[in-house]
Amino acid sequence: MLIPCPLCGPRDRREFYYMGAAEYLERPGPDAAAEAWDAHLHLRANPAGRTRDLWQHECCGAWLVVERCTVTHRVFGARLIGGLTDAA
Repeated sequence: MLIPCPLCGPRDRREFYYMGAAEYLERPGPDAAAEAWDAHLHLRANPAGRTRDLWQHECCGAWLVVERCTVTHRVFGARLIGGLTDAA
């Protein structure tokens, strides 16, 4: 599986660390109830199909949101978490 790093170009997935679902970025507010934080930290979906995931590229250190299919391993694209650049 090739992941298109916006800074380095297409790279083998072995250069990346999977860091979880991109929903990790959508944190509850600071005044959220304990239940909301518990759900955010511990309740995860495990969908078959198209997902948005966090990956870190070990070569350049970039954090990416990668859109991919968990069934076919097709990668649709990637972007820096800061939103500066996209790669397809």
